[in-house]
Amino acid sequence: MDNISNVQKSFDSEKSKIKNLNFLNEIKVKYLGKSGEVSLLMKNMKNISPQDRPAFGKKVNEIRDYIESNLAKIETELAEKEKKAKLKKEKIDVTIPVKINKGSLHPITTVKNEITEIFTGLGFEVLEGPEVETDYYNFQMLNIPKDHPARDMQDTFYFSDNLLLRTHTSPMQARTMEVKKPPIRMVCPGKVYRADDDATHSPIFNQIEGLVIDKKITLCDLKGILDEFVKIFFNKNTKTRFRPSYFPFTEPSVEVDASCSECGGKGCKVCKGTGWIEILGAGMVNPKVLDNAGIDSKKYSGFAFGLGIDRMAMIKYKINDLRLMYENDIRFLKQF
Repeated sequence: MDNISNVQKSFDSEKSKIKNLNFLNEIKVKYLGKSGEVSLLMKNMKNISPQDRPAFGKKVNEIRDYIESNLAKIETELAEKEKKAKLKKEKIDVTIPVKINKGSLHPITTVKNEITEIFTGLGFEVLEGPEVETDYYNFQMLNIPKDHPARDMQDTFYFSDNLLLRTHTSPMQARTMEVKKPPIRMVCPGKVYRADDDATHSPIFNQIEGLVIDKKITLCDLKGILDEFVKIFFNKNTKTRFRPSYFPFTEPSVEVDASCSECGGKGCKVCKGTGWIEILGAGMVNPKVLDNAGIDSKKYSGFAFGLGIDRMAMIKYKINDLRLMYENDIRFLKQF
């Protein structure tokens, strides 16, 4: 009986020191475990006289119930205390203003979307073609045979003699004319590739190609479309100027300038004092290209144009180095 009393006194002394669940588990093992104090008391039953065993067993059960109930109460209190502490620590004040950084479209994507929207508004359909192209569609169908000097104008990335990364989006004109008969009015935006890299050139850049094929199409129709385009893209006072040029897939061919949107044609740093900015190349579709695609060049005519989306973005946003748009510098991109 004295041992039972001593176990209770020892437990009462230690339970007041329980401040966390880990220590509680240690106390539980010490008193209620297989080798704990209560188990040792039960093992001592064999040393108790038969007539005293019932009373002794009753006392042992009472002390076990006493320890279990106290520990259960303490465990509940500690669990609740730890829960409140965790909730307090992890509490989120939903009234605190939170700054959310929103993304935005890349300037090249913005300009590409704007250009395609202008031309769809003018009745053009938007088509896309493969970036890995064949020599046949990239050059031969566009009146640029194997030995043509115009190939030297485009430093090409070749996979093999017949497979390459397209150097312009013009192959889609040839592909379209092969499968679709006039009238045709389409634009094709996309990435193109050339072995070139400096402040105004990139080995990867974006073009958009336009094509119109129908009866009685003239150079005046080309000028009318491009005049309308630059007025929408820049401002209503923008003018266009055609200069003679050469492209093997158009005849006659022209370089197209737009009056400087910065100075209105008076001359400034943006236009290098000329009042004009070169924006694209164009011309009447060469009859040989029409014939190659199976379109009767005596019955149909058309015009084509191609402009650099990256260059248009540089002009629109006054960017002086093309490489800035490909460096992923967040300070630069945040401006758009």
